Amino acid sequence: MAWLCVVLVIVVTSLSAFIRLTRAGLGCADWPACYGRVVSQQQPHAGAVAADSAPVVAARIAHRIFASGALLLIAVIAMTSLAARPRRWREGALSIALLALALFLAVLGRWSAGTLLPAVTLANLLAGFMMVALAVSLALDAAKVRGERAPPRWRAWALAVFVAVAAQVALGGLLSAAHAGLSCPGLGACDVTGASWRAALDPWREPLLDASGSAGPAGALLQQLHRTGALLVAALLVPLALAMLRGRQRRAGALLLVLLAVQLALGVALVSGALLLPVALAHNLVAALLLATAFACATVPPVCAASRAAPDTA
Repeated sequence: MAWLCVVLVIVVTSLSAFIRLTRAGLGCADWPACYGRVVSQQQPHAGAVAADSAPVVAARIAHRIFASGALLLIAVIAMTSLAARPRRWREGALSIALLALALFLAVLGRWSAGTLLPAVTLANLLAGFMMVALAVSLALDAAKVRGERAPPRWRAWALAVFVAVAAQVALGGLLSAAHAGLSCPGLGACDVTGASWRAALDPWREPLLDASGSAGPAGALLQQLHRTGALLVAALLVPLALAMLRGRQRRAGALLLVLLAVQLALGVALVSGALLLPVALAHNLVAALLLATAFACATVPPVCAASRAAPDTA
């Protein structure tokens, strides 16, 4: 049930990303003229608002079905954990946290339908990714993964990586909500002349696009911050992963390195490939898996020691 919950939550978050990115214009026929059209349609000079495309409508229906299934399954896991003898308190606590996040997202979806506030995008994104992290930890804990306990310093290090990845996800969410994907083309430094930190980082400020569909200097600043954040995450994650590879935590270390490498490659592909929808969706998925892996290493000690290396007899 726990692993099925992981699959359902990943499907729900991926469908949510597809809806958000498609409505932003990624993958549209007249790219890049259509990028940010959902924002332009709600500004004073806009005409009639276009209806959602057939794929978006289908994704919304599938999202509701899978989200309802995940909610029901989480409730069953919570009741099963707390009714067991002896009670499985940790699994029960994780499933209740999952249930609270699922209910929060359901209420948020009803309350914020149609809004363009970046705060809503951030809440959806972070809560959805946190659900993936909790679901993975629940599945690993329920499976009673055995292994040598990770050193406390590695768990603290993994927690720092988790916080850094979460901050990077938040920056990515702000960038997406501001429709700033094309504000800094190429891999060089972004032109942030005249950019306001308050305008760029304020989640309660609706995005404003000029006549060309650009987010302006604020969008370029978000792009620069997101790229710098990627380097900081790598600077934290790579030493931890290498330390794991040298010790008895080879599987977790290798997984962290692979996810980081794939995510960086996808980020470069997004910038150089003009925001292709499949690449953006993959970028979203790998970010969720990277966050979940760091969270599991910080909170489920055996995960960071799941290798079967021979004991040191020296």
